[in-house]
Amino acid sequence: MATFDLDALPDEVTLFLTERHLATLTVLAPDGGPRVTPVGFTYEPANKVARVITWETSWKAKHVAAGHDNRVCIASVDGGRWLALYGRATVTDQPEAVAEGVRRYAERYRPPKERDDRVVIEVAVDRMVGRA
Repeated sequence: MATFDLDALPDEVTLFLTERHLATLTVLAPDGGPRVTPVGFTYEPANKVARVITWETSWKAKHVAAGHDNRVCIASVDGGRWLALYGRATVTDQPEAVAEGVRRYAERYRPPKERDDRVVIEVAVDRMVGRA
């Protein structure tokens, strides 16, 4: 396992972050226990931001918006390669932020279905570990 310098990610990490891999989003619930849900995510190295698109009434969006403990982990695995991204999460419904999240998601995965209640969870990544 390695802890990566967010300002100088190795090429293999950058590649892993652009390949199509699903992940999990882990948040701490009000009772202190972890809650894990499958997600697709994108990462913007220049701003150290990971994004998860969802809808405003989803459990993950409601939980992050409630602000119980906004430290989250996004973990992605492909065989022996894996990455875990840690940081503070926020939820936004701002049209520009949602459009950027959808655009990046479409590039990495495929265009998502249209939703009027789309929001994006943005994670200010402050730590990344793994083996890519």
